Amino acid sequence: MPSKIMENFGKKLIRRRNVDCNTDETRFVRCLTTIDLIALGVGSTLGAVLAGLCYAEFGARVPKTGSAYLYSYVTVGEIWAFITGWNLILSYMLGTASVARAWSSTFDNLIGRKISIFFESHLNMNCPGVLATYPDIFAVILILLLTGLLAFGVSESALVNKIFTAINLMVLCFVIITGFVKGDIKNWQLTESDYNETYINSTESKAGTFGSGGFTPFGFFGVLTGAATCFYAFVGFDCIATTGEEAKNPQKSIPIGIVVSLLICFVAYFGVSAALTLMMPYYILNKKSPLPEAFKYVGWEPAHYLVAFGSLCALSTSLLGSMFPMPRVIYAMAEDGLLFRFLGNTHKKTKTPVHATIVSGIVAAIMALLFDLDVLVDLMSIGTLLAYTLVAACVLILRYQPSPNKRDLYEMTEFGEKKSSLASQMNSEDYQAEENTSVSLKLLFKPERHTPTKCSGLIIYISVGILSIVLTCICIVLAKWLEELFNGHVIWMTVLVMLCIVVAIITFIIWKQPQNETSLSFKVPLLPFLPIVSMFINVYLMVMLDLGTWIRFGIWMFIGFVIYFGYGVWNSSENQRSSFNPVDSDSQEKMDKMLDCNILLPIEKTKEISTA
Repeated sequence: MPSKIMENFGKKLIRRRNVDCNTDETRFVRCLTTIDLIALGVGSTLGAVLAGLCYAEFGARVPKTGSAYLYSYVTVGEIWAFITGWNLILSYMLGTASVARAWSSTFDNLIGRKISIFFESHLNMNCPGVLATYPDIFAVILILLLTGLLAFGVSESALVNKIFTAINLMVLCFVIITGFVKGDIKNWQLTESDYNETYINSTESKAGTFGSGGFTPFGFFGVLTGAATCFYAFVGFDCIATTGEEAKNPQKSIPIGIVVSLLICFVAYFGVSAALTLMMPYYILNKKSPLPEAFKYVGWEPAHYLVAFGSLCALSTSLLGSMFPMPRVIYAMAEDGLLFRFLGNTHKKTKTPVHATIVSGIVAAIMALLFDLDVLVDLMSIGTLLAYTLVAACVLILRYQPSPNKRDLYEMTEFGEKKSSLASQMNSEDYQAEENTSVSLKLLFKPERHTPTKCSGLIIYISVGILSIVLTCICIVLAKWLEELFNGHVIWMTVLVMLCIVVAIITFIIWKQPQNETSLSFKVPLLPFLPIVSMFINVYLMVMLDLGTWIRFGIWMFIGFVIYFGYGVWNSSENQRSSFNPVDSDSQEKMDKMLDCNILLPIEKTKEISTA
């Protein structure tokens, strides 16, 4: 009896959601065009190209609100979906708070630091490492204003975002062109003597860290550490993916919006980074307001104010990009019952998730008011990276699954949906009875059929699970014992080679399995290699984060698991659906036998079986 209870509870954790993507029914207003989605993506991303391509395929396959959360729910199960959604909420909330503080800091520098000087002298909180130096009331007001804008309506906020994004792109073009004109290639060839000279002549109390100079002053691992730290900023395409129920033509608009956004943002990031580091030495960059100060450094005072205005526009679009998807992920989870259901209510007139918008805005405003967000930047990255890793794994799994599976066909028949097409689907080659569903060594390297089956789908599930563990082990070895590997340490070299051989074998097994040939408006190319590379990069960047970040991540996940196991697992829609229409194992076995024999019974007969 206890083992049966544990088995049923385990099934609850990995139950998957069935999504009907052939209906246009939604509680949101479909008012976003492809241009709106591109502007939203550029504004919030402005690089995560591999993860973006995985998102693009899922956006074409499952055009519903929820982004990576929903993608995980329909592919790998409920517990993984909750983990993904919970971490996306963390990333968006902290991203909103940090961008609001950056907006406030940029504006403060523009007016001579009058705001910070006033609050530091009158409201100093004096708790370094935990709380901010002073409560940023200006950032709170900014978040609450944008919360009201988002609650007012999607089309209105999309118009504001397009205006700010257009200004942002024009200013970035100005920065790139003038940066290359005023830049000096010597700033990519700096030596220690240049650093010492700058430090002696500097009016600041302390110059930045020098490193080793040259083009990569902190080496390859400095680049990776920086990428892991600021990866949270590259969530623009996830923002696009959350708009599935508000786009006019999501199957087309979402993939195009993601790919075009990534191309634009790649050029923008590359150009601005190059121009900025050419204009002034990297170790004297102003961390709080780099672009305006760079123009001030080269003697272009008028451009200082123009670029500062452009920076505020850029931060405004980034802030809107962080706030826009946050309530939609909360809404999707609340509608599924994994979070409190009142958060899934929408406004009757504006059709926006008003409760989720207000609650998430208030929480983000509190974070911006009180907390020192420097210590939480890495925490934003770890949540984003985990979500991207799961999306890449889900794409890999779903491409090799039979679609739709037989049980879904039974459910559609029971509720009288799509009756006209069932006979042809059931008699097609894809749904012929499988004589052998057990996994054998031969099937790993030489599948019996050219279309996905239950057996090949199971092989993919197992292979991706093992692959995730092995990739994590490789990343840990590379991150913690790289020096030993460079020195030719026999033990660690042997461990790394063995792990790489396992990855190669699993990749070959996945590559040999038949793919689902369902027609989509966008598919990830170079399967299975591209999603596997995406998973490896994301996991490696996560491993590069420090121990304190993982401890804070553990605290956040503990809070989430309390909510899920105390409320979500019992109140989820899938749990209520299974409780409303329970099916015992004997009846399910009868159904499976019936379906395996390609026998489609009338509705009246299926009802008799379900009550047997």
